[in-house]
Amino acid sequence: RILAALPKAELNRLTPHLSPVTLKVRTQLLDGHAEYAYFLEAGLASVVLTLASGATVEVGVVGIDGVVGVPSLLGAETMPGETFMQVAGSGYRIQAQLLKAEFERDGILRNLLQKYLLAHLVQSAQNAACNRLHTISERLSRWILTCHDRVQFDRMPLTHEFLGQMLGAPRSTVTLAAGTLHHAGLIDYTRGHVTIKNRKELENVACECYRTVRDEFRRLGLLSD
Repeated sequence: RILAALPKAELNRLTPHLSPVTLKVRTQLLDGHAEYAYFLEAGLASVVLTLASGATVEVGVVGIDGVVGVPSLLGAETMPGETFMQVAGSGYRIQAQLLKAEFERDGILRNLLQKYLLAHLVQSAQNAACNRLHTISERLSRWILTCHDRVQFDRMPLTHEFLGQMLGAPRSTVTLAAGTLHHAGLIDYTRGHVTIKNRKELENVACECYRTVRDEFRRLGLLSD
């Protein structure tokens, strides 16, 4: 969405430095050091923190709404955590320092990236509150809807094991929550895929965090209604 919103002059300046890439599941996009930045046109990337115990928890997702490579925009060469593809897709890769140089120029790109940085901070902060205060069913519903907004397909390849890692919860707990949503007719879960059957009711089950973050991304023009 960021690239698509650029005026022709700014996009033409970036185009020679953008390389189309196909991104498989688990492809590492950022692991501490940010050599490249990525604009996704399909698929979904997870921003994940791993603790000393080996436990992992997702603190954000990136899809068509944003860019992978936030550290370089802020002048930092590294940051904790990793970002990898959760749902296979495609996009464009650019050297992080080249994008930073463009970011520092006056123009629409800087404005759009600043809006995304704000939305990304809101997402991370809201997820922290969500993981502390809301039930696993509410969190799972929020997470599925968040993915759906960015992947834009009702059927998404998401295993229970992966869901547990992303939500920081035991697989058995996620299985029970997914079963509850399935029996309520809100989702189907078969062969490692989640299919949304009743999005409206799923939104009713999700905690307020989903709507807070979604509305902020929409307000900033990063997600469509």
